[in-house]
Amino acid sequence: MQRWWKIGLLLGVLAGCSSWQDNPAQSTLPSGVTLIEDHLPEQNSLGVHYQKYQLDNGLTVLLYPNDDSPLTHVDVTYHVGSSREVQGKSGFAHFFEHMMFQGSKHVGDQEHFRIVNEAGGSMNGTTNKDRTNYYQTVPSNQLETVLWLEADRMGFLLEAVSERKFEIQRDAVKNERAQRVDNAPYGLMLERLDEALYPREHPYSWQPIGYVEDLDRVDVNDLKAFFLRWYGPNNAVLTIGGDFDTQQTLEWVTQYFGGIPSGPEAGKLPTQPAELDESRYITLEDRVHIPVLLMSYPTVYLGHQDEVALDMFSEVLGGGKSSLLYQRLVESGKALSASSSHYCQELACTLSVYVRLNPQSEYTLADIEAEVDLAIAEFRERGVTEEDLTRVQASLRASSIFGMESVPDVVRQLAFGETFLDDPLFVESVIAQFDAVTREQVDSAYRHYIEGKPRVVLSVVPRGKLELAAAPVNFEPEPRQWPEHHTIDPESLAYRTVDDDFDRSAQPPAGKAPQMNLPELWQVELSNGIALLGTSEHNNPTTTLRLRMPGGALSESPEHYGIAKLTAAMLKQSSQVRSASALTDRLEELGASISFSAGLSDQIIEVRSLSENLEEVLGLLEDQLLRPAFDEQEFQREQARYLQSIEQRFNQSQWLASVMAQTLTFGQDSRLGSSSYGTRESIANITLEDVKAFWQQHYQPRPSQMVAVTNLSAEQLQDKLKPLVAEWQGESASAGRLSQQGQAKPGIYLIDRPGAVQTALRITRPALAYDATGDFFKANLMNFNFGGNFNSRINQNLREDKGYTYGVSSYFSGFEQGGSFVISSDIRRDATAAAISELLQELHSYMDSGPSEQELEYMRSAVTQQEALSYATPSQKASFLMLMQMYQLEPDFVEQQQLITNSISSEELQALAARFFSPEEMCIVVVGDKRALLPDLERLGLPVQEVEL
Repeated sequence: MQRWWKIGLLLGVLAGCSSWQDNPAQSTLPSGVTLIEDHLPEQNSLGVHYQKYQLDNGLTVLLYPNDDSPLTHVDVTYHVGSSREVQGKSGFAHFFEHMMFQGSKHVGDQEHFRIVNEAGGSMNGTTNKDRTNYYQTVPSNQLETVLWLEADRMGFLLEAVSERKFEIQRDAVKNERAQRVDNAPYGLMLERLDEALYPREHPYSWQPIGYVEDLDRVDVNDLKAFFLRWYGPNNAVLTIGGDFDTQQTLEWVTQYFGGIPSGPEAGKLPTQPAELDESRYITLEDRVHIPVLLMSYPTVYLGHQDEVALDMFSEVLGGGKSSLLYQRLVESGKALSASSSHYCQELACTLSVYVRLNPQSEYTLADIEAEVDLAIAEFRERGVTEEDLTRVQASLRASSIFGMESVPDVVRQLAFGETFLDDPLFVESVIAQFDAVTREQVDSAYRHYIEGKPRVVLSVVPRGKLELAAAPVNFEPEPRQWPEHHTIDPESLAYRTVDDDFDRSAQPPAGKAPQMNLPELWQVELSNGIALLGTSEHNNPTTTLRLRMPGGALSESPEHYGIAKLTAAMLKQSSQVRSASALTDRLEELGASISFSAGLSDQIIEVRSLSENLEEVLGLLEDQLLRPAFDEQEFQREQARYLQSIEQRFNQSQWLASVMAQTLTFGQDSRLGSSSYGTRESIANITLEDVKAFWQQHYQPRPSQMVAVTNLSAEQLQDKLKPLVAEWQGESASAGRLSQQGQAKPGIYLIDRPGAVQTALRITRPALAYDATGDFFKANLMNFNFGGNFNSRINQNLREDKGYTYGVSSYFSGFEQGGSFVISSDIRRDATAAAISELLQELHSYMDSGPSEQELEYMRSAVTQQEALSYATPSQKASFLMLMQMYQLEPDFVEQQQLITNSISSEELQALAARFFSPEEMCIVVVGDKRALLPDLERLGLPVQEVEL
């Protein structure tokens, strides 16, 4: 539902502790800087204090100091997305995102990634239809370095752009499209939908990834012209959040960005909601098992006065288990899922209904469309109730508080509001609109935009099953017309020059390393046997609880594989006290969530709540955990959903590759030899009585473990847990042990997927069980430079040098009873054999020599400084505490890891590589088009065996 989109994009707001002791609003600003706004939070607001500045060249700067964690987050958002492209040059904004990481005049090739990684930071960029952003999170002493990097690519990128870089990144973008769109089930769905919603000349009629033929017809000078048009400081917002000195930061911003000349005036595009004369029906035949109906109504645009009313309608129609769509379609078993959302972008919004048909039913998508229409018509009689308004308003406010847990979320929010609405805290007006929206406004919006209005109806059906479509196709988009491509004369490009009085080629030194303090911990054993480990060092008025019970997939019998996950799914349904929909509604009103999940050797329950509501939320947990209804109809619905999901996974190359890799590594009869979701046969075998038995055996408090991240004291939390602890008694069955048959014979194992445009590749072998300071930890240090980061050897080889893939990585995966080493990638079909050959050569080389001294120092710097970013959110803290509990670690294990990282030698790392990187011991899983791949695979000189799951 749309308001969750708003929470994701607009409610990442952090109150925190802000440092304004050196407020430039009351002191001398650097030359060329103007204070635009000093936003002070009002009573009952979200508590965000920020300042907005503008440089003389038009760059907007937003500062949000927060010293809760020793980190800073820097975001540069350019107001250019695919909507600023022209016909025939689609995908340029996204293509340019790739180019921005390829070095600039004073930063060498791939150095941006290396510098940020070496500093212990993380970074990325994203492109959508309306903007492109680049962001880094780093320890606070690295802020100046990040500003230097961002300014260099804003002002000096073109000096480093070459034809070779252009070609390599063009291949990378093509590989990304193949992986995420052309070779993915349902991957073409949004492209086809927007082609039907918008005319060809509309800037939303194509996707940010673009069309391959457009990328093929342009050259490097087209790219340079795009940069000069859109990548000026006057079309950018620089947002900085975290632990920094405001005056010093403004001086750095002025030094690095102030001299960059403005670009052309960007201007704003006119809003352009889609217009339809009649409903349009289109069909996509795809490699899928589950048919999907996607209906989309044109509505308004971002910030329109009716936007919130349409959000509220979407909530009632398809926002949860009590919604009209869920009750009509999912509860009846006709659909596996049904939802609606009101998705808003700068130029246009759409209200969409998304339904996954239950293939076990005898319904078609035409039947589903009729049911959706009945649900929409039902709204005419039902309307919006006061309960709906109250629930959504309370949930929105609670979600805003949970959004106050991350500096990066605040930065994204401020950048979003400023870029699109000239209001960094636009979210506060959204909340005010939700608080003020009336039933009459929602009803009016429904009648004006939805009732009886034309829409686009997309049917996604399995290949060869057109009879399942909602209706015959009655619309085809206009053929694409490519304007004549005029080659740009490089001499015509007007480069912008920067006059500096300092040496930009000198990387700024890092500041004093921030002090890293682990959260103060307390622990207690509750009276029912739960071991509780917690921290009360949490500023927000929220509580996160994570409860771990032994069991999981290892406790399943072969005939009941998948029962651990199925049992967890059943505990999300009705209790003996409340229906599933009533439970969901009450949690929403309380601003809380309760989740159940199952892993390899455990079940996990997670509770997130406002601390003031925790007692009632724990009461709801008590109902779900101790008094589940185990309703037969709900069980049949969940069992059917699992069966259909398993069928759908057989259309996913990456899933096939991963499961086969596990089978070859641990043995077909091992629990890891099949999916954690079970098999078709095992899920069909499970009865409701089997689920009850698993629940009784494995959902008991002794010897369970719980972690807590809260603003409550240990005593306060224990008081709130008392009712649950008093009633929940019993001892859980111990988790099973993993049987391992040993690795299959090394060689190539081929799964045929006719017509696949990419190959899913896994190279694997058995390795090590998890440990925090032993060989497993050291093996991951060894792997860091081989395949453990963007600048790793194999990613530089296959992605940046050869253009074979969108990305490749390697890792050691370990658990208590075993582990594996895996290389994972999706490879261009025609490069599959060549990529395997390159990877085997890389393994051999690393096995022989290990990392170089330069790589060793890079790894040490990156790994040791990453700790500054490791405990910034309650979720990160909870994961840290759970790891300590699971493996009985002392708090100083982090210090031990740092000592190992700083002292381990190249010889020790090379010995580990020699132990695990022998190419002759690897099983190679290839999922792709056999007819296209087999001849080249056979020429590798390795045994090739065709297999099936």
